[in-house]
Amino acid sequence: MTYSIIETGSKQYRVAPGDTLEIERLTTEAGQSVSFDRVLLVNNDGKIAVGAPTVNGATVVADVIGHKRGEKKLTFKMKRRKGYHKSIGHRQELTVVKIKEING
Repeated sequence: MTYSIIETGSKQYRVAPGDTLEIERLTTEAGQSVSFDRVLLVNNDGKIAVGAPTVNGATVVADVIGHKRGEKKLTFKMKRRKGYHKSIGHRQELTVVKIKEING
């Protein structure tokens, strides 16, 4: 079982070839290929390479399937006895990628 741990959008993901991920929005167009260079760990059938902080020469190649928006998160602010209340919503911009291969 080959897998890797990558970092993108200041979050870490465990990926294997064939996996589909929703990550923070990338500028790459749908249908294009993207390469992740921030590879923190590579496990190639029991041979583990751990980076300090990244593994030298390791890359993860993925195809961009499309872009979408995440679910809406609501926040409600209120100060009691002051008549102040405010509702705030946020939808995260996401990119859906499918992992093709792990090099390194």
